[in-house]
Amino acid sequence: MLDKAVEIEDLTVAYLGHPALWDVDASIPRGSLSCILGPNGAGKSTLLKAALGLLKISAGRIRLLGQSIQAALPLCSYVPQRSGVDWDFPITVLEVARMGTYGRLGLVRRPGKKETSEAMEALERLQILELANRPIGELSGGQQQRCFLARALVQNAELYFLDEPFQGIDAHSERVIVEMLKDLRSKGKTIVVVHHDLQTVKEYFDYAILLNVRLIDQGPTSQVVTFENLKITYGGTLPFLRENNHV
Repeated sequence: MLDKAVEIEDLTVAYLGHPALWDVDASIPRGSLSCILGPNGAGKSTLLKAALGLLKISAGRIRLLGQSIQAALPLCSYVPQRSGVDWDFPITVLEVARMGTYGRLGLVRRPGKKETSEAMEALERLQILELANRPIGELSGGQQQRCFLARALVQNAELYFLDEPFQGIDAHSERVIVEMLKDLRSKGKTIVVVHHDLQTVKEYFDYAILLNVRLIDQGPTSQVVTFENLKITYGGTLPFLRENNHV
């Protein structure tokens, strides 16, 4: 049995009495690059936010890295959907990346030369160092996503949660981000990604959770991302995927 980075037991999350997640049992292996798949309204983002303690759960239990959510949070990093960020906020790319050091600096210390160097190294790895002094509101979608991933890199977490990181970005940014995520996995980190593009699932991810309010299936991507499972998860038929051999 693989060691588990995320353990979810009997999880129910409800909004105004309506379940967004219902009685979900799922787990994610340590050192995996995992995705959460499902249609709009399936509870994918809700699952991430519940795992990070950002939402109140109605029932169940979540453990991260063998610990309670609160105890494990210093070892976790979260990259939200771009739609949830105020891009008009007056802050530069470098300042965002440097925010990844705040957790270990505490409330009193300010980032110094060491922290700035770490932030600039992360920007360079994500190929946006030349944008370091640019306000985030002037970036393209792909550049914005790489900027916030740089912040996550600087945190040097053990467990990364990314919510739709490939939504609305250019092909170059997607390639850069995928290679970075695979590099993190090679270093033993665990990455959990809410994903939407079924055509790239098997190429990018080694583990998958299929979700539609309830858990549909979970396991190695090659085993669980099948036409039959996707039909159950998304409803109706998926002729495009079958015809093009994507599942």
